[in-house]
Amino acid sequence: MSIRATDTAADERFMTQALRLARRGWGQVWPSVAVGCVLVKDGAVIAQGWTQAGGRPHAEIHALVQAGEAARGATAYVTLEPCAHQGRAGPCCDALVTAGISRAVIALEDPDQRTSGQGIARMRAGGIHVDIGILAEEAQAVAAGFLLRVTLGRPLVTAKVATSLDGRIAAHTGASRWITGPQARAFGHRLRAEHDAIAVGGATALIDDPMLDCRLPGLAHRSPVRVIIDGRLSLPLTAQVVRTAALHPTWVITRTDSDKDRQQALKDAGVKLLTVPIHDGQMDLPKALGLLGEHGLTRLLIEGGGRLIAGLLGADLIDALHWFRAPSVIGGDGIPAIAAYGINTPDLARRFRRVDTLFLGEDLLESYTIER
Repeated sequence: MSIRATDTAADERFMTQALRLARRGWGQVWPSVAVGCVLVKDGAVIAQGWTQAGGRPHAEIHALVQAGEAARGATAYVTLEPCAHQGRAGPCCDALVTAGISRAVIALEDPDQRTSGQGIARMRAGGIHVDIGILAEEAQAVAAGFLLRVTLGRPLVTAKVATSLDGRIAAHTGASRWITGPQARAFGHRLRAEHDAIAVGGATALIDDPMLDCRLPGLAHRSPVRVIIDGRLSLPLTAQVVRTAALHPTWVITRTDSDKDRQQALKDAGVKLLTVPIHDGQMDLPKALGLLGEHGLTRLLIEGGGRLIAGLLGADLIDALHWFRAPSVIGGDGIPAIAAYGINTPDLARRFRRVDTLFLGEDLLESYTIER
C-alpha cells in the first residue's frame, strides 16, 4: 500500500526515531530481533519502546504499556512487521488491534515464516490502516543480523581491525599495544557491546590471552558471548577466557577430529564446545557460522587474527568492516592485519563500500559494507 504524500515527512521523522530505539537492543536481544516502536497521536509522541534484553517484551508491548488507554486512535511506527506467532507472550499484531491503534507504519515485512505478512494481514483485518516501506533500507541495516539468520542461517559478520597506516597490527616481535589511542579503543569496546558475540582465532587467543569483554563504564553487563575458533584446540586451560568461562559465556568452535580429551577438559571448565567438519583440510567456516546461527546469534564481531579474517574473506562471509587506522608506519617486517587468501589479481579482491568515516583522537575509523 502506498504512503500518502502529505504524511511522508512526518512518517520518516518518527520512523527515524523508532530506528534509533531499535539499535538499543543490539547485542542484547538474540535470538530475537532488535525492533523500535513509536506511538504518535495528534502529531506528538505519546510512548516509545524497543525490544528489551533477552527479547521480551517486544518493542510494541513496551510502548503500549506506557501509553495505556491513550494508545486508542494512535499511529504506531514499527521498524519490523509485528509478530503473528504465539511465543512467551501473545502476538504483537493482535496487541496493537486490541489497543485500538488506528494506523501502523511499518518499515519492513518480517521474513520469518511464523509472521511473514500474517501480522500485517491481521492488523488490516482488525481495522488498522497499514503502510509499509518507510525507510526500508535503513531498517534492513538495523535488523541485518536477524534477517541473515532467518534467510541464510548465519549471523551478520563484522570484522574489526586496528592497524598502522601500512596495515600492520603488530611489530615483527609481536608487540601490538597500543597501535591506536584510547578513543579508538573505547569505540572498539562499544562495538563489543553492540554484538551478540565476539570471535577470535585460536592463535590470537593463545598469543594475546584476551578477556574479550566490554570494559566501558556501566556497560560491563553488555559483554558479548566469547567465541574462540580453534581447530586444533591449542587454547590452554589457563587462558583467561577458560578460567572465567563459568562466569561469562565462552564457546569454542573446533574440528570434529580435534583431541577428545582436550574437548572434555574444556567442557569441564564450563566452555561450550561446538564441532564442525573439515573442508579441503580446513575447518568448514560456513558450517561454523551456520552453527552459531542455529544457537541464535545474529551479530558476530571478528577481532582477529589475520588468518581467520582471511579465511572468512575467502569464503565471502564478511558483511561489514570497521578499520581503525593510526597515523604510524611499522614497516614490511610488521605483522599484517589480514593473511593471504588466494588473490592472484586485483580484480579478484573482495571489494567494500565505505559508508562512514570518523576521527577518534589522532586515529581514523573507516566503516565499510561488502559489495556483493
